Formats: sequence, structure tokens, C-alpha cells
Amino acid sequence: MVKLRGAAVLAAAALALSACGSSSGSGAPSPSGTQPRVLKLWHYESAESAMGKAWAEAIKKFEASHPNVTVKFEEKGFEQIQKTASMVLNSDEAPDIMEYNKGNATAGLLSKQGLLTDLSEEATKRGWDKLLPGGLQTTAKYDDRGVMGTGKWFGVPNYGEFVMVYYNKDLFAKHKVEVPTTFEQFTAALDTFVKAGMTPIANAGAEYPAQQIVYQLALSKAQKPWLDAFQSYKGKVDFHGPEFTYGADTFADWVKKGYLDKKSSGLKAEDMGVAFMKGEFPIVISGSWWYGRFASEIKNFEWGHFLFPGATMSPGSSGNIWVVPEKSENKDLAYDFIDVTMSKDIQNLLGNSGGVPVAADPAAITDAKSKELIESFNKLTAADGLAFYPDWPAPGYYDVLVAGVQNLINGSKTSAQVLDEIAKPYEDNLADIGN
Repeated sequence: MVKLRGAAVLAAAALALSACGSSSGSGAPSPSGTQPRVLKLWHYESAESAMGKAWAEAIKKFEASHPNVTVKFEEKGFEQIQKTASMVLNSDEAPDIMEYNKGNATAGLLSKQGLLTDLSEEATKRGWDKLLPGGLQTTAKYDDRGVMGTGKWFGVPNYGEFVMVYYNKDLFAKHKVEVPTTFEQFTAALDTFVKAGMTPIANAGAEYPAQQIVYQLALSKAQKPWLDAFQSYKGKVDFHGPEFTYGADTFADWVKKGYLDKKSSGLKAEDMGVAFMKGEFPIVISGSWWYGRFASEIKNFEWGHFLFPGATMSPGSSGNIWVVPEKSENKDLAYDFIDVTMSKDIQNLLGNSGGVPVAADPAAITDAKSKELIESFNKLTAADGLAFYPDWPAPGYYDVLVAGVQNLINGSKTSAQVLDEIAKPYEDNLADIGN
């Protein structure tokens, strides 16, 4: 796996990206013509998130430079797109451009099914390949098997992301808890909150957060060869080996110790995030996609973040990607919109709104909180610590992991039983792609 270096994330976008349209191959009129046109755009970023703010501004900038084009934006839920993308993109309801989850099980699967446009020519012509050097291209490219890292460009990422530990500084101070630097200090802090009658960690078992905690715990016992085997099929993965066993056992133990609420199995990510923003939990372990929203909405307490103690790797990657469905009727406009999101103005806005831009001017990032976020991302990537996400390796794996982790929270199945259940679809996928 090519290394993703933090320096690339804040590389100055010295290259001026072309704003001219290219032929979509659909027979649609030129953007410079007089015929009114509509660009149908879907994404699932909340309005108060860094990405939501940046994409809203990108729409304004795009329409200003394309006076005969109206952007028809439809906000979709992450889960909604996750579950219906193959069906929708194979119908006449497909948008012209869409934000989609990166990885083998999602963008890789759609590329293999022929549902996504090959962006390789545009990536070279418009300079996206220069703005996204090295490992930033990992989630943009997929081979004929739908495996990320090599092959054709089927998407364009324009931000970075990673999972961290957010904490309520006021609650830490009230209970005399220091920011932990080791795993032992971290669990001692969790014990302190439990003794004070608090559940320390906000959680959501019905969506991605809980499975990312299990994966983070597994990563604390993992080395790069294990990661390459799991994510890139460069070796055999033992689901009952020390990594996954530790992750599942420790997670189940955290529930028993009261670090995680047993009632969280049915909660969604939004429930978790809102509870933390209300000050109901001292900690939430989740991604940088919350950062801008926390900065905007948390008014009643001070908060901060730190990397997961005792681990050199954390879930993370370049961000979700813009994809152009093969059935898009306005591919030239879709390419132009991607250009706008990669422009320095939008990237700088993203960076100052709590996001991790890939093509910003470092000197333009002036927000103190945003600087803290980017410093943590650079620290993690300098150690080659981005470990992607646990649901990436196999189609449908996301739902498998949700069900497995819910069983750990409920105590309805043992760790060994859950690991058996998540091993099978992984092995089936290996057989399907010829590994």
C-alpha cells in the first residue's frame, strides 16, 4: 500500500485547475451555450460540517461560472446511499455526480459492475493526479477486480479523514482526569468516570461507530503486514488471531465494565454525536467528519481531541470520493464541479471549517482548531498510520460488522462466534475475486 503522507495533505495548490468543460459523450449542449442545463448532485454531508460548508460554497461558485446551469442538490443519508447505490445507478434516477464511500466494497464494487465513469483522462488533463500524489490516489483507483490502489481512476477524493478521541475538557477537569498518553492511562480515565456514575464513551451500534472502535482496538495489536493482508489481500488473515480477538474481547469487556452503554446497540451515529454535543458523555471515539460540526455547535463546554493512546495506526484515509455515474447525462459539468471543489478557495474554506483539505494553501489555514486537527492528521500520516476502515474489504461487509458488533454489545454471542461470522463473507469475497 502506497504511503499517504501528511505533507501531501497541505501541499499548496500551485497548479491552476482548468475550468473548461470536456465532452461528456452524452450529446448534451456545451456549458457555454444558451441552453439551460441542470446538474443533479447528491452528497451526504450535513450543512454544518466542514465538507457541507465547502460544497455549498462550491455550488455557488460553480453556478457563478456556469450561468446557464442550475445545480439540483439532493441531500442523501450515508446509509441510504450505502444500501441503494447499485440499484439507483443502474436506473434512470442516477445523479450526474455523487459523493460515495471509497474502498473495495463500495466504489470498487460499483466500478467492477460498470456503473462508474472512468475518470483517468480527466484526472491527467485537469491536474487532479498532481494535486493527489502518492497514497492520496489509493482510494481513487480500482483495478478490474474492484480492488483499490491501482488501475483506473473512478473517483476523486478532496479531503482527508481519520478516527480520533474527542473529549469534553470541562468534564475531564471536573473529575481531575489528565489527557492520557498510554492505553493504561486511557482505561484508568474510563474507570474514573464509571466510578463517578458516568458512562464514559458515547457509542452507536446500529451504524459505523461501534465497529470502528472494535477495529481501532484490533489495530492497537496490529502491524503493517496484518493491515496489508486484511485490506489488500497480501496475505492470509486469521480472524481468531491476536488482533481481531483482542478487538472483540476488549470491546465486549468495555461493555461489561460500563465504558459503553448496553443500550447503545440500537443507536445511530447522529444519536451518538448529539449526545456528546449536549455534554452527556466525556468521550466519543469517531472521525474527523464531526470536527467542523462540533466546532460550530458545541457552545456550553470546551472540547479537544487526541489520537487513540497506545496505537500507531487508526482508521482513516483520504476522504469520500466524487464519482460520476456511467449514466450521468452531464459528465462535462460533473468534471467542472469536481474542479471547483479542488480549487484553492474551496480547499482553504474546508481547512478553516474543521476539515482536512488536500490542496489548500497552508498559510491560509488560520483557524486554531483546524490547525490542531491538521497537526494530528500529519502526525498520524507521518507514521504511515492510516489503516482504512473495517468494512472495506468485502461487499456487504458493513452490515455484517454492524450485526456482529451489536451482538457483542447485547452479549447475545461470544467474541469467537462473532469472529466466525465476520470471517465467512471475507473468505467468500477472496474466492470471488480469485485470491
